[in-house]
Amino acid sequence: MRLTNTLTGSVEPLEPVNPGHVGLYVCGVTPYAAAHVGHAMSLMVYDVLARYLRWRGLEVTVVSNYTDVDDKLIERAAEQGIDPLALANANIEAWEREQDLLGMVQPDVRPRVTQEIPNIIAMIEEIIANGFAYASQAGDVYYRVRAKDDYGKLSHRDIDQLRQGTRFDPAEGKEFALDFALWKATRPGEPAWESPWGPGRPGWHIECSAMARRYLGETFDIHGGGLDLVFPHHENEIAQAEAAAPGRVDIFARVWMHNGMVQRDGEKMSKSLGNVVNVEDALAKWSPDAIRLFVLGSHYRSPNNLTDEALAAAVAGVERLIGALRPGTGTAPSTLDAEATRARFIEAMEDDLGTAQALAALFDLARAINRARDAGETIEAAQAVLHDLAGVLGLSLQEQDASALLDAVALSKLAARLEVVCGGTDVESTVGALIERRTAARTERDFALSDRIRDELATLGVVLEDGPQGTRWSAKR
Repeated sequence: MRLTNTLTGSVEPLEPVNPGHVGLYVCGVTPYAAAHVGHAMSLMVYDVLARYLRWRGLEVTVVSNYTDVDDKLIERAAEQGIDPLALANANIEAWEREQDLLGMVQPDVRPRVTQEIPNIIAMIEEIIANGFAYASQAGDVYYRVRAKDDYGKLSHRDIDQLRQGTRFDPAEGKEFALDFALWKATRPGEPAWESPWGPGRPGWHIECSAMARRYLGETFDIHGGGLDLVFPHHENEIAQAEAAAPGRVDIFARVWMHNGMVQRDGEKMSKSLGNVVNVEDALAKWSPDAIRLFVLGSHYRSPNNLTDEALAAAVAGVERLIGALRPGTGTAPSTLDAEATRARFIEAMEDDLGTAQALAALFDLARAINRARDAGETIEAAQAVLHDLAGVLGLSLQEQDASALLDAVALSKLAARLEVVCGGTDVESTVGALIERRTAARTERDFALSDRIRDELATLGVVLEDGPQGTRWSAKR
């Protein structure tokens, strides 16, 4: 298989460090808000990569992290008046349920920064000992950028170019304007952990370097993420990992893959424009297969423009593939060459994960199956190939019950809110217990408490229906 390597700017053969096994690290979300379709696209690309490699007989270990302590997360939690870790947990729980709805194969390891602090501190100590970092009097630790001769090799920029327009404030405790934080000294109201430099928390970049190394080794095969992470995040990851083991680690990840970004109606998705599409909202409008078909219909390195028209085309495309799997009644010998489709599919996927060309092969096979059905031929063997190859792309090709899917999305949202409000995500038991307490209050004629429980549940999206058989509840869509 050949993949585009951002580090070298060329398409290169995938040559695993350990033959027969591929280690893949994918940068996960910072869970300060609900996951959006950009997060889904990124994870979906690497989901398909892992599916394909496994289908081809390789063992694959996928690691994807959660940055559950971060400036944005702390700020958002303060705005909402809740604990930052509670907010992170709620959004992680919701995102993982949405991943299930999207048909993602879950990563083998999903480390959280807050559970990796000793590992991160140990790596920072190595970097300091090797002369690539220093501690300020305030207790911050900075990476010494000028100590790394090849800093900028991933983004293909040099230090002088990066310095342009950068403000240097000696009061920050830095030696150089581009030096970046490995450890941030504690600030009022922020989560903090003890360290050799005083209480504080990790910087953003060191987290992924430490987690990738712990679970995949000092050198591993593929590091993936969005194009927006090339600089500074991935650039700094490389610098840190190589500085922690100079002379021992010539290269951190052999291949650096970067997927393009999702646009909305031709514009960058951003909260300021109000055009961010959350996964929850996307699933309320389109099936998981349609969303997946939309993502895979373009090359992973290209921008993907989310429009209602594009998703309508994806919905129609899914219906065509499902239609090709309808049972046939023909008995005439088949003239279909499904194995040629399999070979074409493999050729496309081997060429830099060419999912668009792989899908084209599936649609051609679907049309051939429909023609063969009309001609009275047997089509079961070709249908089996179509179903197999579609599964490699994560397509279920099953009719979706839209109302059931919406209920699942609503329940996902409800569970996330219950995590913050009630301290648990077991929706059934939590809501059931509240309903029992409300029923007891009504029996005791404590109607004020009964109404308050009903109103509080309503704010969480739970609608109560009282009837002769008792109280039923549903998640509001």
